[in-house]
Amino acid sequence: MPITPRPSASALVRLITSGSSALVIAVLSCAPAVVSAQVAAAEYTEEAQALLVNPAVASALQLAEDHDDWALERLIELTEIPAPPFMESLRGERFAELLLEAGADSVWTDAEGNVIGLRRGRTGDRTIGFGGHLDTVFPEGTDVTVRQVGDTIFAPGVGDDTRGLVVVLSVLRALKEAAVETVDDVLFVGVVGEEGLGDLRGMKYLYRDGGLQPDVWIEIDGGGLGRLVSMGLGSVRYRVTFAGPGGHSWGAFGTANPAHAMSRAVRYFQDVAEELTRSGPKTSYNVGRIGGGTSVNSVPFESWMEVDMRSESPASLSRIEDAFLTAMDRGTLEENDLRREGEALEVIKDRIGDRPSGELDPSLPVIQRALATTAAFGIEGTLARSSTDSNVPIALGIPAITLGRGGDGSNGHAPNEFWVNREAYLAVQRALLLVVAEAGFAGPIS
Repeated sequence: MPITPRPSASALVRLITSGSSALVIAVLSCAPAVVSAQVAAAEYTEEAQALLVNPAVASALQLAEDHDDWALERLIELTEIPAPPFMESLRGERFAELLLEAGADSVWTDAEGNVIGLRRGRTGDRTIGFGGHLDTVFPEGTDVTVRQVGDTIFAPGVGDDTRGLVVVLSVLRALKEAAVETVDDVLFVGVVGEEGLGDLRGMKYLYRDGGLQPDVWIEIDGGGLGRLVSMGLGSVRYRVTFAGPGGHSWGAFGTANPAHAMSRAVRYFQDVAEELTRSGPKTSYNVGRIGGGTSVNSVPFESWMEVDMRSESPASLSRIEDAFLTAMDRGTLEENDLRREGEALEVIKDRIGDRPSGELDPSLPVIQRALATTAAFGIEGTLARSSTDSNVPIALGIPAITLGRGGDGSNGHAPNEFWVNREAYLAVQRALLLVVAEAGFAGPIS
């Protein structure tokens, strides 16, 4: 028996907008089944298919593809506006302008620096947050000029997460131009402080510090379309400083040495951490940065390191953190016991990162809708765990999901990061369908 090939998403949209909704339903029903361990419940699959064949929503989906060149231009423009950690304001200002141009009813920047565009719904009984993060990992002074080679664009931060911001803008523009109205309010957000020492500060403000606290959060971050992040990977990060009097390597020999204390502490930590990470929920540890000292012939007056620990389990994360703190104290104590002269060392343990972990019930509507709207485009959805802005609402038990940005890319967090505009509009269409499903389709704006 011959197999009828499944049409592309753009082909589905063209069929819908040409008025062939019955044909689309028939194609969806006879298409080869996608084998997946994670399939949406029937009610959400039916909801997604009904939205696909709705003329107003179908028009918005087509506009998302029609705007592809505009989206690429915005990606290049925003990529070339630097957004180092804690210095996102310049990019945020332009993002705010683009939100207004794309159709937000009002736009503002909150006290933490998040840039927010409100698109009012018919009732406003709930608020759906839909965002990407403004910041990149790259420090001030990084050359962010975009270089194009064929269909590939190279630049630090071009994918992570500048493309996410463009998906957010593209959904807003398509909804506005297609006059699609939702039941609930939708906030289109450029979030600050997702990367590194930003420590999710933008999201923590939104959800913990008197912010808007959206009822549902939909994030655009990460590549691909099939990976749906519904589980938060928790982490803690420390900057540990070992401080002492220092001195000449000969003249002050016998003084407690911060570098020696740090070396001991790392070894003691690893001895325990290796055992803790060999079994149980996946847990990791990493000494990522070290520094200190003034010259090869000086006892350093301080040595420091930055350490990252992650785990799927809050309990496992707590155990490895306790082992780490104990090892820091032990290394300092033993080095002080060896000193022949001078003052004792001090160890300063600054917690510089705290990303909460957690996971949500897969039966939650936003997760089911993410699976259903992904499957509507012929893509198998897989629920996954990662560290994204969604960690904050997930840890609080608030429905949240992180979707991929689409296209093809790699080398995130590296200067040679690249992204290819290969059917990238699919990510916009899928996100649009999910936002409308979650916010509730209220009909075309009259």
